[in-house]
Amino acid sequence: MTHLWVRAEQRPNEARVGLTPAGAKTLKQAGFQVTVEQSTQRAIDLEGYSASGCTIAPENAWPDAPDDAVIFGLKELPKDETPLRHRHIMFGHAFKGQHDGKALLRRFQAGGGTLYDLEYLVDDTGRRLAAFGYWAGYAGAAVSLKCWVAQQHNTLCGAIAAYTDKNALLADLHKDLAKAPANPPRAIVIGALGRVGNGAADLCADMGIAVTKWDLAETAHGGPFPEILAHEIFLNCILARPQTPVFVPKTALSASRKLSVIGDIACDPDSDYNPIPVYNRATTWDTPATRVSREPLLDVMAIDNLPSLLPAESAEDYAAQLLPVLTQLAQIEQGVWGRAKQIFQSHLKTL
Repeated sequence: MTHLWVRAEQRPNEARVGLTPAGAKTLKQAGFQVTVEQSTQRAIDLEGYSASGCTIAPENAWPDAPDDAVIFGLKELPKDETPLRHRHIMFGHAFKGQHDGKALLRRFQAGGGTLYDLEYLVDDTGRRLAAFGYWAGYAGAAVSLKCWVAQQHNTLCGAIAAYTDKNALLADLHKDLAKAPANPPRAIVIGALGRVGNGAADLCADMGIAVTKWDLAETAHGGPFPEILAHEIFLNCILARPQTPVFVPKTALSASRKLSVIGDIACDPDSDYNPIPVYNRATTWDTPATRVSREPLLDVMAIDNLPSLLPAESAEDYAAQLLPVLTQLAQIEQGVWGRAKQIFQSHLKTL
């Protein structure tokens, strides 16, 4: 019997979950054992999981889970040197040259466990089978707009918090924008044909923000890209890869430009392939923007769990996409899970 153990997220401001009570019921009916940890911050109440027949475990009890349990979470584990002996499903951020990724891989190497990275659950053509991308783009554009509004009041964007739903977010943004003593900004989205870019463009449309949509065709020449500097807001929705060009070089810091807010929604600042090398670390919910230039002004927003700004909607959407993949866990050495394991093992060999 396959045992799926849904752990509580230990990161602050992370209220999402990758399995809903309805999804848990489907897995139970398919013969799975499902354990769900208690959580002080999960957007979906525990009662639904109990009603679906799940076993309830204390918060953060997963290190003592049975050896055969598959531990399922979304964001990263606490950073320590504890060996990892279980099979883990999560966003590991360890396969694209991220500096913290090597430490995580060494923990799996030491404990004999396996990482099934959610970003690398793909079909046999390489297409991702589940993604939070749309809501990352939507929320990232929203926070970037908040950063621009704050600039109009000569300050940095203040702390943000999760919204009950999309309508509450839009109402708050309209109120903020109405108080800005300047004409609405123009935005440029790179990666506009993807899920993330689509979400970012939709937020701009919902807010009446003029948006320029770029994708591979517009960036294929490799730069430079002076058009980016001609917009007030730049929203990067392309994941960092070896072939990704630099969109905003360090020389842009002192250049004449209208650009004053970068929303790095893809958020790979510690990757060797960072396409926005004017900053080098992610921002936070408490401090959403980092100021990289005062003259001319330039702030960068780079929060790496943006969908949790709308945790209920993004969790429901993602869990629905992922459920058909989770049902295949009984054949974890084959298909999508077998491919994910091979990717993990290939990176383990590079240590």
